[in-house]
Amino acid sequence: MDENQKKQTSTMETFLSFKLGKEVFAASANNVVNILELKPITKVPHAPEYMSGVINLRGQVLPVIDMRIKFGMSPIEPTVDTCIIVLNINIEKEEVKLGILVDAVSEVLELEDNQIEPSPTIGTKYKAEFIRGMFKKDESFIMLLNLDLIFTKDELVLVEETTTKANVATEEEK
Repeated sequence: MDENQKKQTSTMETFLSFKLGKEVFAASANNVVNILELKPITKVPHAPEYMSGVINLRGQVLPVIDMRIKFGMSPIEPTVDTCIIVLNINIEKEEVKLGILVDAVSEVLELEDNQIEPSPTIGTKYKAEFIRGMFKKDESFIMLLNLDLIFTKDELVLVEETTTKANVATEEEK
């Protein structure tokens, strides 16, 4: 196959990259609904450790997951760059909307599938199934996340139950 044929068969995908500490990750733009400035997050009793709490998004209670904690990093105090990326993810054919707390949004990347390298099966501190692939940028790598596999069905059920309890408590306060 010559270069022209490769270019014709190569598909382009858009990603939104974000930072957690010194690491850079990217989510498929197909999953991204919105990017929000950090807003007050209401803590929810008995929530999983990685769940920061919930926010009110246009009248809807939205769970917010701290990706630093989910990935085993230490939590930090929010900065002016800290934001919430609202995502739609699919878990066992069910679409779930949630927010992820990230240190900063970096940039939008347009990648061809031939630019995406396979993720290493060993030597990474993240579960291999979390990482869909890697993109080399300058001298570093951006990890392309497989968002549909980061959360298990049980984790999302727990997050949804906690969010429902928070929603009921909010309704009772009205």
